[in-house]
Amino acid sequence: MAGFRGRSRYRHRPHREGGLPPGRLGQHPTISRRGSRPPLATLASHKWPAVSRALFDTRDESEILRLAMNHVSAVGPFRAEAGYLRVHGHMVPSPQVGPGHAPAVDRTVRELTGRDVPVTVPGRSRGRALALQGPGGLHGYLVVTSRSRPTEAQHFLLATLVRLTAAALSVAVAHRRQREDALELHRLRRERATLQQRLASFVVELGYQRAVHEALAEVAASGGGEEAITSALHGLTGFPVLVEDRFGRLRSWTGPGRPAPYPEPDPARHEEMLQQVARRGGPVRINDRLIALVRPRGEVLGVLALVDPKDDADDYTVFALEHAATSLAVELSHLRHLAEAELRLRRELVDDLLGGTDEASAYARSEAFGHDLHRIQYVVVVQWRNRAADDAFARTVGRAASAVGMPSLVTRRSDHVVLVAEGSPHDHALYETLARETGTPDGTIGVSARCDTPDGIPGRYQEALRALEVRRRSRRRYGTTFFDDLGLYRILGPGNEYQELEAFVREWLGPLVDYDGRHRTALVETLSRYFDCGGNYAETAESLAIHRSTLRYRLQRIREISGHDLTSVEDRLNLQVATRVWKIMLGGPG
Repeated sequence: MAGFRGRSRYRHRPHREGGLPPGRLGQHPTISRRGSRPPLATLASHKWPAVSRALFDTRDESEILRLAMNHVSAVGPFRAEAGYLRVHGHMVPSPQVGPGHAPAVDRTVRELTGRDVPVTVPGRSRGRALALQGPGGLHGYLVVTSRSRPTEAQHFLLATLVRLTAAALSVAVAHRRQREDALELHRLRRERATLQQRLASFVVELGYQRAVHEALAEVAASGGGEEAITSALHGLTGFPVLVEDRFGRLRSWTGPGRPAPYPEPDPARHEEMLQQVARRGGPVRINDRLIALVRPRGEVLGVLALVDPKDDADDYTVFALEHAATSLAVELSHLRHLAEAELRLRRELVDDLLGGTDEASAYARSEAFGHDLHRIQYVVVVQWRNRAADDAFARTVGRAASAVGMPSLVTRRSDHVVLVAEGSPHDHALYETLARETGTPDGTIGVSARCDTPDGIPGRYQEALRALEVRRRSRRRYGTTFFDDLGLYRILGPGNEYQELEAFVREWLGPLVDYDGRHRTALVETLSRYFDCGGNYAETAESLAIHRSTLRYRLQRIREISGHDLTSVEDRLNLQVATRVWKIMLGGPG
């Protein structure tokens, strides 16, 4: 401790200022020589064991440094100005460093490399930085000042405190490193266990995926169809498996718990479910089912689902469901191509039936398609606004007809689709189903009278067209019209010559038509609306959006121009038929 002009051992030398006074070695001058103990021995016997225990009992390095700094003043005229701990190669000051001189001391201490050196502490004298060098290396520094020159004994006590502090720090550092090593070892072991668990899971997952691929590949290689795929999925997952068509009707079920009967789907709710699953892009849980869409090239062909009321399905189950849906999409797409080929052959048959063909050929060919021409047939014509009569729309009409219980042969023309259907269509069910399928009610359907033999189909086709035309030209142009319900219009149907009809209209309405053409009036339309409203003035005026006085004026002009009496029963009948023919058959004002 040369900075305080002392040595580690006592030596007899002449008394000088700041040195030891004369006397025996180790004896303090103020203490009697008889039976008294020097302060060093007193401190060693009473305080050092407690100090040593306090330093070595704690494992916190900051606490050790704090204790050492608190005991500095007990060993002599010293003052602990600052303490530093070595943290990651840098000297970090203790919180007890005074704010006034901390920067000046910091710059000095941080440049030291383990030596004891004098330091300048503002406002203090005799400052020195004492290295806390222990078995584990340099642990920090104590910065100590002395208010007076210390004795050799005080130097020795300070050096002892420094060595004890350094040793306690070595023990604490070793213990901390041991604890960190133990924690790191525990972390590594835990990480190894996690990796082993992941590896085991990966091996299990890889094995399961291989089993799924092999099972579905075996089904494909053996030419197994839809039932084989659902059976394989049931075997892989243990859950009941079902397939529904595009409209929610059951196609197949594998496993226990099949409802009997299977519930009829709600079209609107089913469509909403399909959109919900499509938005998610993968299997989706809805109620007690895990559902995947069968959707090759974006078009939904059906639904593959697992029945899982307890929500037991895991990632392996989802993987198997996804791959089974892919395999089923390939299978249903293949069936779809076959169906399209069959559809083309069906169209050829329908085209021949509409144009007229021999009955023997018609019966044989329809039987090949599973259609029974021996039953009563109806011809149905479908036209939808803003929908071209292409293959896609023909398929939509065919599916809708099947959905409402109308087994049909389907073909298409330039602007409409034609069905040759078994049995009588049910009211407006086909129209309502197509409105839901297309998303718009802007469609018109015409239905012929019954047909008992194939050779009557061409005539029934004309009836269906007539019913379609009547509906299109009516005030409620969208919906279904049955030829049997046309009434008066039936006598204006196929077989009547348009020249005769035009002559009839000319006879009764010619002057009015000419007058309307010259003066851009609407007398013929007014007369037609008057008959449609049953001769009711108020209803007729309201439908024409004119005043009742205007209507009376127009009717008077009609009597004057046409020369016919509207109160005559015969004139009224002929005029009414003429206006109907003019409006329906001859295109009305156009």
